[in-house]
Amino acid sequence: MTDKARIGVTGLAVMGQNLARNLAHHGFVVAVHNRTVERTDEFYRAYGSEGTFIAARDVADFTAALARPRAILMMVKAGQPVDDVIAELLPHLEAGDILIDGGNSFFEDTRRRTRDLEGRGLRFIGTGVSGGEEGALNGPSIMPGGTREAYAHVEEMLTSIAAQVDGTPCCTYIGSDGAGHYVKMVHNGIEYGDMQLIAETYDLLKGSLGLGSGELADVFAKWNEGALNSYLIEITAAVLRKRDPAGGFLVDSILDEAEQKGTGRWTSQSALELGVPLTAITEAVFARMLSARKAEREAAAQVLAGPAKRNGAAGNNVRLIEDARDALYAAKIVAYAQGFEQLAAASAEYGWKLDLGSLATIWRGGCIIRAAFLDRIKEAYAADANLENLMLAPYFRDALGNAQDAWRRVVAAAIDACIPVPASSSALAYYDGYRRARGPANLIQGLRDYFGAHTYRRIDKDGSFHTRWSQDGSEVQE
Repeated sequence: MTDKARIGVTGLAVMGQNLARNLAHHGFVVAVHNRTVERTDEFYRAYGSEGTFIAARDVADFTAALARPRAILMMVKAGQPVDDVIAELLPHLEAGDILIDGGNSFFEDTRRRTRDLEGRGLRFIGTGVSGGEEGALNGPSIMPGGTREAYAHVEEMLTSIAAQVDGTPCCTYIGSDGAGHYVKMVHNGIEYGDMQLIAETYDLLKGSLGLGSGELADVFAKWNEGALNSYLIEITAAVLRKRDPAGGFLVDSILDEAEQKGTGRWTSQSALELGVPLTAITEAVFARMLSARKAEREAAAQVLAGPAKRNGAAGNNVRLIEDARDALYAAKIVAYAQGFEQLAAASAEYGWKLDLGSLATIWRGGCIIRAAFLDRIKEAYAADANLENLMLAPYFRDALGNAQDAWRRVVAAAIDACIPVPASSSALAYYDGYRRARGPANLIQGLRDYFGAHTYRRIDKDGSFHTRWSQDGSEVQE
């Protein structure tokens, strides 16, 4: 007779299937369940020989198949479906049982569910999982949030199935309640920024130099051998190189509308609430929104004028390609710096005590933004755990300094060629704004005080002041 399952997986879409298989491959007995019984049967027929599975026909059988305290991994769509599955499981659970939400849930929903389930004596682990279907099967990056005591019960399983880099699992305890899902949300926001920066670079080289997809594939493949080495650069070359069975390159036949599932938007919304200038990532979110207005863009292309003469890129092809590489790396540093700044702000706001260096460590393998670059981030936080901004770490400070001329030439070349680079240019603007000891906000404060008596502070005196602008013009201290 089969032993009780160490863990159960409910929700057998591709991610759920692959995580269940991954667990079984590592020697764990896994109970599997899906609301549609046919999906469970199909899974067992296809993968039942890969390990020890208990295929449950209904929720009662599913929960009965689990060793106590039960550990159940829910792999369903974010939002109401998670609450529906919890409601379905509740009558069959006992105090001490653990529910793990492995989807892309909004972190505030996770915080609410944690409170609700704790009131019932149940434990909840909101867990970010990154790596797509391949990562889920062969080793994802896993970001669990909840109580340390609950995590300890499932730690062996999660660290076993996670990606391994230099002998270190890409899984670590993140923090209480919604910390895991928050970190995954920001991971996805950085992913948005990274992809937008890559797309802008592709657009510039294609539009300015007339390079074809095959030539661009060679460019990105070469870049992947250097400082830009990463999963996203690697697959950019693969996507650009893919041939269309109908002829030509597949990427040239893909509709230019980028979809999104909400995590990027949530990242930007949270940044606004926390007061974090998440400019590059938010521009990436806006760029996807603009791309979705395909019909409007096609109509506007017929009526909205550009400059009388399109200048194109200045300089030779080799220099622009090299400049584009350096500019992409610099803008990438800014996007990550902004993402980590947001993580630090959220950690302080919600009391999570996030270990930023450990986050860089677990993102080195399995996840979509995995890159050699992350080793540098890990080293930066190892040297200074209280680092205010990644750009200030010696390695990144020097990399940004070395990229200055190339970065500015690239943004200028894009503007001259009428090629929008919102994420790249906003990253540069953020960099220039951050390194200015004095900016123009003094004028903004003067204007606010003029029309709304909002007061201002002076650089030569303590306290707050107001000028009676439209009266006698005198200044008074508030």
